[in-house]
Amino acid sequence: MTSVINYRFSVADPNTEVRFEQRMPAEFRSAANRVVVFDANTARLFGAGVPDPVLLDDRDGAKHWASVQRVLLAALDRGMDRGGEIVGVGGGAVCDVAGFAASVYLRGVRLTLVPTTVTAMVDASLGGKTGINLRGGKNLVGTFYPAHRLVVVPTVVTHLSTSDYLDGLAEVIKTAMLGDGGLFGLLECRRDEVLARSPALVGEYVRRCLAVKARFVAHDLREELGTAVSADGTSRAFLNLGHTFAHALESASGFAWSHGAAVAWGMGRAMRLGRVLGIVDPGYAQRVIRLLRAYGYRLCAAEVDSDRIVAAMRADKKRSGDELRFVLQRGLEQTELRAVPIDAVRAALRNDQ
Repeated sequence: MTSVINYRFSVADPNTEVRFEQRMPAEFRSAANRVVVFDANTARLFGAGVPDPVLLDDRDGAKHWASVQRVLLAALDRGMDRGGEIVGVGGGAVCDVAGFAASVYLRGVRLTLVPTTVTAMVDASLGGKTGINLRGGKNLVGTFYPAHRLVVVPTVVTHLSTSDYLDGLAEVIKTAMLGDGGLFGLLECRRDEVLARSPALVGEYVRRCLAVKARFVAHDLREELGTAVSADGTSRAFLNLGHTFAHALESASGFAWSHGAAVAWGMGRAMRLGRVLGIVDPGYAQRVIRLLRAYGYRLCAAEVDSDRIVAAMRADKKRSGDELRFVLQRGLEQTELRAVPIDAVRAALRNDQ
């Protein structure tokens, strides 16, 4: 009998080089083998001298196939070859579209992302996820394609509205809770500097958040491990701390709540759920609530019926019987994933009513 030899090949994923700059790099003004993607706001702020940029709609309105096609056709019209580069300058939507286009043009060209919101700097631009919406479903089409280069310009946060800046800070707080107790303490002790958007301090918290995000993503770039926890105690699923509550509130409120505000509220609810289940240290839970309040986040959503929030959770998450799965914490940097009875979820929402 002839034996069959099976081979298993391991192909390394590209590394992401992270650079911190004082200003937007001048090299993007060269059109040689390069397409630069903006939204209207980032083009106005940073697009001077960039030849023939691709302009997308603002925010999630950009995340559709027509936007990707515009980027691909621009690359084709310029004769971009495999050595070319697509550059995305903007928030999460621009990064998603530019990344998706780069991943599929000629089966993959160089991708540089220049995030201009705090959310994109600390979260959306690192980890390799790209995506566009399909028939109202968020990110139903996409790829895993890490940027080859990430350029962070901390001073750009001065152009953000207060609400947009706070939306991003919610993700900074979440990241500190998951993996950087020192950053959590910094956010507590240096609140005024953080809110004043000190460039040096913005650069510091972005660096620290990227280090945590990289650690959580490294073992599961393509989200193939599900809820499994790696040997170092991390799981990519932990990055959803506060998000099960947040997504449900966004949906139940008709998206009257911004994502960052909903995440902050959701982290408060996660602390409350931990108290209901008796797993979170009460002192730590109070510390989180104090920090969220110190930054002005709303921790009450009494105007949204709790039954609608629970219904949105049931529609959004796979469940086993009458349970939902939540990311919860016992303490700072002590995170776990747990199936929770609906009755406990209702109890965690009750003090909002």
